[in-house]
Amino acid sequence: MKITYKKDAIIKAEELSILFKSSGIKRPVNDLDRLQRMIENADVLITAWDNGKLVGIARAITDYSYCCYLSDLAVNKEYQSKGIGKELVRLVQEHIGEEASLILLASPIAMEYYPKIGFEAIDNGFIISRKR
Repeated sequence: MKITYKKDAIIKAEELSILFKSSGIKRPVNDLDRLQRMIENADVLITAWDNGKLVGIARAITDYSYCCYLSDLAVNKEYQSKGIGKELVRLVQEHIGEEASLILLASPIAMEYYPKIGFEAIDNGFIISRKR
């Protein structure tokens, strides 16, 4: 297995839906129009591929100077625990530079994963949740 990583690769909403389903991440996988907007409006889109198959993604929103929000980090379950997520995060950090902090909201099942790849837990956050 040779994983290749691409920045700003063109992906379809259908591919993203399949990846999200196979990764276990909770996203609007049946709303392809919404997924397409998520792809199109990301500032950073780094993908992982195995022989033309999308197996991982890091999608982020950033100003490139102070902060970057990692909105999606998803890896197909068959490819997890192989360093793909860690490499996707490293590539995001490399792309945004040293001035920007990388932040995220973790799902409860991923709370133990993020410290293993260099994230620190923070307690001073707030959220206004989406309505749909």
